[in-house]
Amino acid sequence: MADVKVEEKQLMERIARILDETRTSNATHNRKLKELWAVRSKSPSTAQFLSAFSKTLVPLFGVQRRTPPAERVVRFVSAFACINDHEFLEGFLRFLLIGSVAANRTARFRACQIVSEIIMRLPDDTEVSDEVWDEVIECMKVRVGDKVPVIRTFAVRSLSRFVNDSDNSDIVCLFLEVLPLEQNAEVRKTIVLSVPPSNATSQAIIDCTLDVSEAVRKAAYCVLANKFPLQSLSIKQRAIILQRGLADRSEAVSKECLKLMKDQWLANYCCGNPTELLKYLDVETYELVGESVMEALLKDGLVKLSDGGSIRDYLSSASDENEDSLHCTRSIQLMEAEIALYWRTVCRHLQMEAQAKGSEAAATSGTEAAVYAAEASDKNDLLERILPSTVSDYVELVKNHIAAGPNYRFASRQLLLLGEMLDFSDTTIRKVASEFVQDLLHRPLEYEVDDEGNKVVIGDGINLGGDKDWADAVSRLARKVHAATGEFEEVILEVVKDLARPCRERAADFIQWMHSLSVAGLLLENAKSFHLLQGKAIESAELLQSLLIPGAKHVHLDVQRVALRCLGLFGLLENKPSKELVKQLRLCFVKGPSTISIMACKALIDLGMWHGPQEVDKATEHDFSLQPSDDKMTFTPIKLSETDEDLNIELLHLLYSGLQTSYWGKCLESDENESIQAVLGEGFAKVLLLSENYPSIPAYLRPLLLAKLINLYFSDESRDLQRLKQCLSIFFEHYASLSANHKKCLSAAFVPAMRSMWPGINGNAGGSSFVVSNKRKHAVQASKFMLQMMQAPLYAKDRQAQNESGGSELPETSEHLSLECGEEGLGIRIATEGLSFQMKKTPAEKSYVSALCKILVLLNFQSLEQGAIKLMQRLLYRVSESVSAEKDLVKELKQMAERLKAVDRHPDEELSQDEAKLIFGRLGLDFNLELDAPVAVPHTPVPCSTRPSRSRRRVRCEETSSDEECSPTSVQPVPPSAPGSRSTRSQRASKTAAMSKITAKVIPTKIDEDDDGEEESSEVTSEDESDQFTD
Repeated sequence: MADVKVEEKQLMERIARILDETRTSNATHNRKLKELWAVRSKSPSTAQFLSAFSKTLVPLFGVQRRTPPAERVVRFVSAFACINDHEFLEGFLRFLLIGSVAANRTARFRACQIVSEIIMRLPDDTEVSDEVWDEVIECMKVRVGDKVPVIRTFAVRSLSRFVNDSDNSDIVCLFLEVLPLEQNAEVRKTIVLSVPPSNATSQAIIDCTLDVSEAVRKAAYCVLANKFPLQSLSIKQRAIILQRGLADRSEAVSKECLKLMKDQWLANYCCGNPTELLKYLDVETYELVGESVMEALLKDGLVKLSDGGSIRDYLSSASDENEDSLHCTRSIQLMEAEIALYWRTVCRHLQMEAQAKGSEAAATSGTEAAVYAAEASDKNDLLERILPSTVSDYVELVKNHIAAGPNYRFASRQLLLLGEMLDFSDTTIRKVASEFVQDLLHRPLEYEVDDEGNKVVIGDGINLGGDKDWADAVSRLARKVHAATGEFEEVILEVVKDLARPCRERAADFIQWMHSLSVAGLLLENAKSFHLLQGKAIESAELLQSLLIPGAKHVHLDVQRVALRCLGLFGLLENKPSKELVKQLRLCFVKGPSTISIMACKALIDLGMWHGPQEVDKATEHDFSLQPSDDKMTFTPIKLSETDEDLNIELLHLLYSGLQTSYWGKCLESDENESIQAVLGEGFAKVLLLSENYPSIPAYLRPLLLAKLINLYFSDESRDLQRLKQCLSIFFEHYASLSANHKKCLSAAFVPAMRSMWPGINGNAGGSSFVVSNKRKHAVQASKFMLQMMQAPLYAKDRQAQNESGGSELPETSEHLSLECGEEGLGIRIATEGLSFQMKKTPAEKSYVSALCKILVLLNFQSLEQGAIKLMQRLLYRVSESVSAEKDLVKELKQMAERLKAVDRHPDEELSQDEAKLIFGRLGLDFNLELDAPVAVPHTPVPCSTRPSRSRRRVRCEETSSDEECSPTSVQPVPPSAPGSRSTRSQRASKTAAMSKITAKVIPTKIDEDDDGEEESSEVTSEDESDQFTD
């Protein structure tokens, strides 16, 4: 036995010597592997060598830092374990698995590291029993959930060798499960690199292109390039990959995406042809992605423009055998969508480069200027060789594509955009182009006939050609052809006059109405000023009275929608909105169906933001100053569904009523992408965000608007309004930090928002316990959300303005806000709101006040607001009384009172009644505070009860004392307190007197009390005496 131990010790010494020598350099590893293998061959048995080898490695499991010597030993040990000796390998793996479940994190780390190295180095033909591999896999799956990130990394790395085995599909499922939940970027990167390519994993990898870590995003693009063939991805996935990668904020990630695109997709699958790559992206659906791809390829010099190809190749002439014959037929080859986008982006790139080189030539001189000028000339020459030789050829090419039908509409629009690069300075050329523009404007809307014989317009039914992009392309070409001042407006008005003639004569069908209104909308949207419309073929007043207003009154809803859009654009061009226009918009908003009300709502919001709500109200010629002053302090309640005519109310009141009206939803179709609430919510968010630009809006209305938006954001009714929730989430994120006035508005909106959301108060509906619970939960979430907004710091620009306009006494790092804008004002508002309820509250009121107090204790008061601190100390006592039944809450209020006491610079000074009224006046509160109430928060929460009070405690003396002190004291029952009473409690005073007597004499006392006696009796007696309480 002793000989065995000696042999094992000698063996361990030889192994340790070899391992020590491997720490110096990796170059010695091959030689040391042979030496260690020789030691292994001379050992009596595998078990003896494994035991000595494992014991020698034990110190390595205590090395926490990943030093180079320790890492060299790990690599050497892993390489030795991979030598063809399956018996030693299996035993060593079992030894490592024991270490991987150790309580010590360093031991687990080293064990998982060595297992990972062995698995990654192990040849495929190594014989290892399935039982051992199952144990390794199960152990590593457990380590994937380890609390140490580096252990999770090595566990994932170990399992990556088995993910391609069909029997281990659960490993892939585990990776996909933990990937979105993983917090460590290195672990996420390892998982991304380990996931095998499949339809199930492709979306998870694509989602990682939005990871916050640059390394993870880069790894995702690397995996997509090397593991996923282009054909295995859907068109949408390809577009998303390129869209995110080329626009990534990190240059390293964008380069990785560009490498994927040009080295893998373009070179391997498209033979270097950019148009073939565009075909894989469906540019008709993902046009912006196609443009980004072409810009990246052109910038990287991967598009060969000197091969001789041009747009002229699609224009060819076939003449007769007689060369002198004047008869010549022209053959037009139609372009595919990818080809049209390709040439448009190429021509745009050449034009921009020529302009840039020309600007550089103008800014320099000498040889450098000549070089830049020559480069600009080369770019212009190349552009001329690509574009059609004449404008007539260009017009013919576009006309043939338009005539080819809807399948070539995308190519036609790309060719229209090429017109901006042509020269129309020659009169003859401009005449040809002008005729083409006229044809485009006069081209009727396309429609289909349904099964019932009704005409259905193709497209959105608003823009020219039924498509916003098509209308923009036509307008850009028209403005390029008619570039002189006022010429564009004159030409369009001539077309409007011709198209509107059957409409004025009441001989046009709804398609002709929509066509004329779409052209009018094209003019109003692109007109630079209103005076350019004066003195033309049709006057602006005639346009309004003969086309726009009648169109808004048309029986067909699609005509009304187009007309209302035109009315909104017309009002934006006017210096002051006209009476007829505003009246018609208000009427359509109130009485129209949902689609019409949405368009009218958009127009009214745009007019209100452009001209100001007051100017829009003046256009109605109503005298709103005659309204009662009480109605002006809040929004007038209106039921739009019950109105028969236009209401004599202000614009903001009318729009606000749309948020409160519930009948909109009944009119909405299931496929509607917009709603009245969404449009109004976005509009009011813009008004609040730019409130400083609208001084005519009363300041007291802004908190009501903000409270309504908060209510709408957290309500169940807006759950399906994703557009609105997205808009408001961005609005709330920045609103409070942009300006101190915004914080003032938020402070004033806190209480109205809470009152409007809490069930069972302020006339709010209750419901079942489940409904009430959900409503309270949403209200609490809203309160915490508003508190977070209040505590968010101001942006640097506004903070600097605050310091410049405020007193120079403040330190530079101070972010002090005034009472109305800071947390002090919010705290006083919350406290007074909680005290506005009687002492005897309903369950809904109790829960409401409790929720307010839980927000109150989270506020921080600054020492600069001494008046607010003293007032808050007075209010806290009253608030504590109102929630005295909730002991935990009273404890938090007591802690807040201590914080206030700590920042009170002059605790001896009392707050006067005038100072309190001044603070309440600054906050717009009407509250009468009795300043004779105690400042300290009561220590013991005693619930206010209307039941007769039980007898007070009797103090008995256990030792001899004076008669006065030893005589039992009997107290008569106290009559019930009046509901809502806020007087101080006699029990508290009696307890204070008793404590004074007890502390005056060192006499042990014994206290008898009822079952429901005060819990703070332990403050009077010692811990031993507290066990003597009797019933």
